[in-house]
Amino acid sequence: MRIGIIGAGQLGRMLALAGYPLGLRFTFLDKTADTPGGQLAEIITGDFDDPALLKQLAEQCACLTFDWENVPVEPLKQLGHDVPIMPPLNALETGQDRLAEKQLFAELGIPTADYAAVNSLAELTEAAGKLGYPCLLKTRRMGYDGKGQHLLGSERDLAAAWEALGGNALILEQFVNFDYEVSQIAARSTQGETDYYPLARNAHKNGILHYSIAPWSEPQLESQARDFLGRMLEHFAYAGILTVEFFVCGKRLIANEMAPRVHNSGHWTIEGAHTSQFENHLRAILGLPLGDASARGHSAMLNLLGSMPVLPSLLQLPGLHVHDYGKSPRPLRKVGHCTLVCETASARDAGLQDLLGLAPSAAG
Repeated sequence: MRIGIIGAGQLGRMLALAGYPLGLRFTFLDKTADTPGGQLAEIITGDFDDPALLKQLAEQCACLTFDWENVPVEPLKQLGHDVPIMPPLNALETGQDRLAEKQLFAELGIPTADYAAVNSLAELTEAAGKLGYPCLLKTRRMGYDGKGQHLLGSERDLAAAWEALGGNALILEQFVNFDYEVSQIAARSTQGETDYYPLARNAHKNGILHYSIAPWSEPQLESQARDFLGRMLEHFAYAGILTVEFFVCGKRLIANEMAPRVHNSGHWTIEGAHTSQFENHLRAILGLPLGDASARGHSAMLNLLGSMPVLPSLLQLPGLHVHDYGKSPRPLRKVGHCTLVCETASARDAGLQDLLGLAPSAAG
């Protein structure tokens, strides 16, 4: 069986690597062949919204999926019923727009920061006065890894922020003074079978995920997170991996954003869970039984940014697994990750500190 993946970045690459042991084959669609996924599977090169290329991909494959949420939706809708596309396009469309995301959270009773859509400097000024300072001005679309947003500390910051982002559809969000961040990942199959990965605690630098540790043992928070994701999975009649990032405020979760795809904070599952998020995404969209999503031990995943560290220094750490995405070096670019798996949380935490000292590029 052949799966089509729109986008051939590192997430697509890891999907393919997870699928080969199951006898699956893959074809990617991306703008160039020099991509992490293109290094190990067939690839069609061209624009994501090219109807002829999408039709070619659909004709070759039993199912289509995507490795990031900013692929154009309308051309995919035009494929009609030619081929199944998973996760559902309404989930993809919601995940592309921060305002639609917030409105969905509100509809499903999932707490968020207060927010307002803004379309002019006057509306921004009025909304900031109501929400209070500090607050965050963000583009509604195409913002990721800290891009497309400005922190507003006072009224003096409004004009410069509008100058930088005006012309885009924008949303203003109340600043959340959170304790830390977590993410909840779930898998749901076309048959309705659902499983949840352990909660992960995340740390960011420069707006980019720095590291994740899992499982994060906070039963009350995990229960909330699973309840919230369950509502979303049912709402969309979802199939595939769904991730929501939350701010933790005491014993409460505040939803930040959703990702209708495999997620960076779930990379630890490749070695640290019985079945990785990548394999379970494929099982889910094909209607196969889901694999066990529980943890094998205690894991820490560290993003490697800019350039790959010297391997011998990393590989001396017991329980370490390195993933090189085959990308050329560039400042703040995700070029790989490594995961440390230990028998105890204390050993993991000590190992993570050693790892942070050996991989300075990860700090950005």
